[in-house]
Amino acid sequence: MERVWHKFYQEGVPPAIDYADITIPKFLENTVKKYPDNIALTFFGKKLDYRKFYESVNRFATALSDLGIKKGDKFSILLPNCPQFVIAYFAANKIGAINVNTNPLYVERELIYQLNDSGSETILCLDLLYPRVKKVKEKTNLKTIIVTSIKDYLPFPLNLLYPIKQKREGHVVKIEKEPGVYLFKDLLNKYPPSPPEVETSPEEIALLQYTGGTTGISKGCILTHKNLIANTLQCESWFVEAIEGKETCLCALPFFHVFGMTVAMLYSVQCGYNMILMPKFEVESALKLIKKHKPTIFPGVPAMYAAINYHPDVEKYDLSSIKYCISGAAPLPVEICKKFEELTGAKLVEGYGLTETSPVTHCNPFVGLRKIGSIGVPFPDTDAKIMDIETGENEMPVGEPGELAIFGPQVMKGYWNKPEETK
Repeated sequence: MERVWHKFYQEGVPPAIDYADITIPKFLENTVKKYPDNIALTFFGKKLDYRKFYESVNRFATALSDLGIKKGDKFSILLPNCPQFVIAYFAANKIGAINVNTNPLYVERELIYQLNDSGSETILCLDLLYPRVKKVKEKTNLKTIIVTSIKDYLPFPLNLLYPIKQKREGHVVKIEKEPGVYLFKDLLNKYPPSPPEVETSPEEIALLQYTGGTTGISKGCILTHKNLIANTLQCESWFVEAIEGKETCLCALPFFHVFGMTVAMLYSVQCGYNMILMPKFEVESALKLIKKHKPTIFPGVPAMYAAINYHPDVEKYDLSSIKYCISGAAPLPVEICKKFEELTGAKLVEGYGLTETSPVTHCNPFVGLRKIGSIGVPFPDTDAKIMDIETGENEMPVGEPGELAIFGPQVMKGYWNKPEETK
């Protein structure tokens, strides 16, 4: 159905998309078949191609299955951006488990709440976070803790220097060998890449993504395989000029947040892109990575673009590789947008989304009418209306304030354990 905003779409963006009736694991498998030799992950210089990445996914999926994780079980990931996050995410879905993205900055109270609300019995965490996880274990349903370290995927000689640095800074953590505690690298070495075949429907739950709790208690959004794949394909359709299998994405947005997970991680996997992983955004590191790896796509938040704009040595770095940037999570000031585009030659557009919508619902076009300071127009197959705040039942006239109502294939199934909130 034709909508008034379709006339503002960049040429080549379809008003409707033919969504593949597949699940997240199949989605990865398709890319591996097309681009087995493409680099999938780059981490401090260490590179994994899609073939090796997929093998690791299957090894970890076999391990999870042998540890007793079955279809419908919740699997919490407490990691920054690193290869282990991406491997574990796809591995859990491969055996029908439901991922629960968990913020590494959570204090004990927040961690206990999310683990109990989701019902997670297994968690993958960074070694530096193990003491926190161990401390809350008895107050949750946790039975299995899998621990990994940043150094597990560092290239030589960084893998040797990292432990020395950690010891000097007093960050050494001893992982006790006890029942229910496993090392990620040991599991990958022990198990073959032959996980059991698990039948999963696109309508089934792939992820519980918790909201930021800005409007009250944090809620788990039920996102299906279909929701996530739909939003990923909507993103792909928006990047009209991006070339499948040829781009490189600077993954500075955290994957444990829905924006980074979909627009950086899932979109990159869909298109066979190279993901440059940043565990934490630091402007100096970002500038060096851009100079070295020449990413073409850089989704971010205004603070990231501002940090680059106003870095005292920014002129010393070649940023011309960057072509497409989507900003979200906060309003994008006009001056930051213009200065960043002048520095890089990239197109920086503002979008909008919600945890409840996988997350992107609106975006400004890369080409054509852009209104800086506006959230843009609805994505393909996305309907949006402004409704009255009092009842939510009456559509408001053009220009009148109200509440944004959204309908589309990316909209969640509901809130986990909160039927009243869902209504």
